[in-house]
Amino acid sequence: MTTASGLLIGLLAVAAALLVVAARVSKAIADARREETVRHLQALFAPALQAVQDDPRRYLAWYPLVRSARKLFPGAFAALDGASGGEFPFPARQISDAHAQWTADWLAWEQANDGEYALKSATLQEELAAAGESATPLGRARVAAIEREKLERYQVRYQEYIRTAKALQALQGPDA
Repeated sequence: MTTASGLLIGLLAVAAALLVVAARVSKAIADARREETVRHLQALFAPALQAVQDDPRRYLAWYPLVRSARKLFPGAFAALDGASGGEFPFPARQISDAHAQWTADWLAWEQANDGEYALKSATLQEELAAAGESATPLGRARVAAIEREKLERYQVRYQEYIRTAKALQALQGPDA
């Protein structure tokens, strides 16, 4: 073997070693970036976890951000999904539970609203009866005003309930 061929073999060995090192460095950098992205996503969505527990309407603000982030960082979300055992940060079951909670909250509000206005109406009717004004136009107008106020308040809240319930249901997908 000549010196030139020995030198060539040596250079090829060095080049192969450099390629192996470069591949390992490249993999380490990619792994570090993925881990950093995972940590950033966890930090970004940590406040959302409590926010949506406090108010299911907050899903409607957070969910589009999650959907966009999933498209931008599919590998990081795959790791987060695997670690959390479901779709990070909002598994489908959690959204379904939020929809159920929103409905339960609505029913509780509706019952409380009915009770509040029944009390207002009864109090006013007793006041009018004691004053002998139950049958007067002013007395009837005051009773009607309470009923109108109750209905207006109910309608506003019902629109909010329906809009949010439909949006939460849409987040659950077409099978919901």
